[in-house]
Amino acid sequence: MCNCIPCCCFLGNPKCYSLHLGILPFTVLLLVFFGYGFLSHRSQELRDPGAVTSVAVGELDVWEVVALSRMVYAQPKVLTPRYVVFLKLFLETAEQHFMVGHKVIYYVFTDRPAEVPQVPLGAGRKLAVLTVRNYSRWQDVSMHRMEMISHFSERRFLHEVDYLVCADVDMKFRDHVGVEILSALFGTLHPGFYRSSREAFTYERRPKSRAYIPRDEGDFYYAGGFFGGSVVEVYHLTKACHQAMVEDKANGIEAVWHDESYLNKYLLYHKPTKVLSPEYVWDQKLLGWPSVMRKLRYVAVPKNHQAIRNR
Repeated sequence: MCNCIPCCCFLGNPKCYSLHLGILPFTVLLLVFFGYGFLSHRSQELRDPGAVTSVAVGELDVWEVVALSRMVYAQPKVLTPRYVVFLKLFLETAEQHFMVGHKVIYYVFTDRPAEVPQVPLGAGRKLAVLTVRNYSRWQDVSMHRMEMISHFSERRFLHEVDYLVCADVDMKFRDHVGVEILSALFGTLHPGFYRSSREAFTYERRPKSRAYIPRDEGDFYYAGGFFGGSVVEVYHLTKACHQAMVEDKANGIEAVWHDESYLNKYLLYHKPTKVLSPEYVWDQKLLGWPSVMRKLRYVAVPKNHQAIRNR
């Protein structure tokens, strides 16, 4: 069984690159770079104090993300081989809705480079294929995404882009997703829990796990399929999550929701500077289209999870 970690996209000037990762075994890393000069590539510190704005998520009628007028961004996503069938639709819809008008590079991480589809890309947008090893279990694919993102962030992305956006590849864009999502560190409310109390959150509850969150703690339940931020912040996040996974594995522990469990633990104690509504990672087949959601921007593609994971 082969694994495929799909693409990264970058937007911007000469050094534009990108990557992404998400909830399910396949994720694409999208990296975006805008070269406006508001972000110091060396310090990775925002120089415009008004650029990072947290979104109000407490009221159900507030879903529009506060727009960021000028910033440097990057977005990530990871894909596995069994999910390579979703890559074509992902790329086609990304070309229609994702960072339109900006330079983008899609990095596809896969053990099946020959199966990566050829999709027409707009001016200034490119696709690069990076070969990675495979894993027999979809759970292992999911768990190793954090490792791959931290690895490439340290060795490559820190020198090429400013922001990363991590997203699942077994989804599609259906509405505008632009620079309004970017911040030093952002997370997305999980569509299954955005109206729930912390008691209902499916955090890892075993105290022996590094992903453990007590029942009296927790702000939100974040989706593993759409998160990101500056390269430095994403590197810290993914490195910490990977190290926690390694420790748990040594003790025979596998977190209940794999990489998503560690993501939630990290974001609980390292608060994101922006929280996106679930319109950025929605499943219309399961949840319909409630009136509170003005738009559905990034949505799941209907699929047989068992069949896909066992391919």
